[in-house]
Amino acid sequence: MKKVLLILALLTTTLCEMSAQAEIKFDKTVHDFGTFSESNPVQTCVFTFTNTGTTPLIINQAIAACGCTTPSYTKHPVAPSEKGTIKVKYNGRGITLGQFKKTITIYTNSKTEVVRLFIKGKMEEAK
Repeated sequence: MKKVLLILALLTTTLCEMSAQAEIKFDKTVHDFGTFSESNPVQTCVFTFTNTGTTPLIINQAIAACGCTTPSYTKHPVAPSEKGTIKVKYNGRGITLGQFKKTITIYTNSKTEVVRLFIKGKMEEAK
């Protein structure tokens, strides 16, 4: 009987630990810079997220698909119900004019391990 109780206790503990997890929720996943001039090619935005889980959230990496896009992010663990940010800088200097859409991939310890953020806009010729 003691063995059965011990096994049940271990299973319960394991299941509880598996359900305790960080969860990332972004306020938005797309930012539209709109139309801007090539005379002002550097644009920035901030994506805000909340840890809606029960354990600290850690951003492991934030990778842009293009060298013209640079993400920076909250480096410390984000406690449950706390907020963090991903700041994104787009530099259109030397880039072809017109519309663009860039992807930033976020890797976390969250239940949803990979999240993709998008920036878009249109850079026009300076007048």
